Amino acid sequence: MDFLFDPTFWSGLLAIILIDLVLAGDNAIVIGMAARNLPKHQQKQAIVWGTVGAIAIRAIMTILVVWLLNIPVLHLVGGLLLIWIAYKLLADHKEHDTVQAGSSLAAAIRTIIIADAVMGMDNVIAVAGASHGSFLLVILGLLVSVPVMVWGSTMILKAIERYPSIIYVGAAVLAYTAGSMITTEHLISGFFTAYPALKWLLIVLIVAGVLLAGRRKKQQLEQLHRQTEAAEREQEQPASIAEQA
Repeated sequence: MDFLFDPTFWSGLLAIILIDLVLAGDNAIVIGMAARNLPKHQQKQAIVWGTVGAIAIRAIMTILVVWLLNIPVLHLVGGLLLIWIAYKLLADHKEHDTVQAGSSLAAAIRTIIIADAVMGMDNVIAVAGASHGSFLLVILGLLVSVPVMVWGSTMILKAIERYPSIIYVGAAVLAYTAGSMITTEHLISGFFTAYPALKWLLIVLIVAGVLLAGRRKKQQLEQLHRQTEAAEREQEQPASIAEQA
């Protein structure tokens, strides 16, 4: 029970909870869309059993990634992947229209499990990195994921829409986790142990770089979206005038 008094344990758990809150909501949309064509009495069954299956697959994947991170260089690779995930969280405009709704209970459950396995890799890598090799933290993180995915998704998505800064907090946590993974890579950890100031400087640069680059890309995409909408309106105006004439 010594871990209860270990600040590293609690900081890791807090990071995992924040990661789950930011990343699991998107997967919850997929769960809802996969079950949308089912009768009302089957929708809850599809969501519950699909989520159970998705969590089981995610548990296996996360534990496997935690084990793989003990292999030299993979800590560095995982950190670099997490930097990209944090950046894409800010810069991406995600579409879910391609998620096919299941026509039967079994089809919906299968769709939920497969879609979550594909989309949940960012969550798996992030949680594995934040756990610092602790399987207990992995399990606790998964226990947080279940209620988030099943019951909390709508609330989280509304909160993100109302307070967009939540996404930046999540991206910062992911970037911090990435920096921690890179600086604890076995091949270079000795250097950062000898020069801890450089370790924290690198982590700060990674977090700041992700936030600035993600914000810039997001602004560019929003500007492009506004220009596209304006062009479409201009094209519609002559057509409407011609119809009136």
